[in-house]
Amino acid sequence: LFILIALILYNRNNLIKKEKQRSERLLLNILPKQTAEELKKYGKASARRYEAATVIFTDFKGFTQIAESCSPEELLAQLDECFAAFDEIALKHGIEKIKTIGDAWLGAAGLPEQCADHATKAVNAALEMQEFMHSWREAQRDNGKPLFYCRIGIHSGPVVAGVVGKSKFAYDIWGDTVNIAARMESQGEPNEVNISKATFELLNGAYDCISRGLVKAKNKGELEMYFVRHKRTDSAVTAG
Repeated sequence: LFILIALILYNRNNLIKKEKQRSERLLLNILPKQTAEELKKYGKASARRYEAATVIFTDFKGFTQIAESCSPEELLAQLDECFAAFDEIALKHGIEKIKTIGDAWLGAAGLPEQCADHATKAVNAALEMQEFMHSWREAQRDNGKPLFYCRIGIHSGPVVAGVVGKSKFAYDIWGDTVNIAARMESQGEPNEVNISKATFELLNGAYDCISRGLVKAKNKGELEMYFVRHKRTDSAVTAG
């Protein structure tokens, strides 16, 4: 009888341990590690202000029209393929994925771990996202499937980050920097990475960029914008 009770307790504890590990993995899937640890330890996570971060917004042009011509299953499969690639690219470049909103993807560099090269990380990730989209469209075209054309907007500045919700947690960012990044995306062009003056200045001439001058942006007046072409070679940077 003693052995039976011990075995039952062992199995129960083992099950509790596995469930706890599963819950922790799920938490790490939706929250940054630092935030998840704070939430586990204190039962809450404090909002933080980051004075220097870079926000990335992506969106697919004409997505609504494409959605009307596809089955929901096919549309979701195509969207999932693109966002899964964006997630991998973000992880590679140290970008924190924040969320997806419909056909938009939002991420940020420089948080929750602060870094001096947040603008560079964001631009490198954005350029790789556009490279992926180019290759992806070629495969889609060969298979007669719908084509997505991506606009990417980037802006650098202060943001507030934190967790919202009690039963369902969500890590999010707020501030005018997020709004301006969204304007960079909406005023961008398909296949381009459109950045603000603030981000451009942080790149210190390391990338070939085309000035677009002042461009009207909703509720923001006119904003200086640049299309990023590619990273310059060391000799080009030195010569510049």
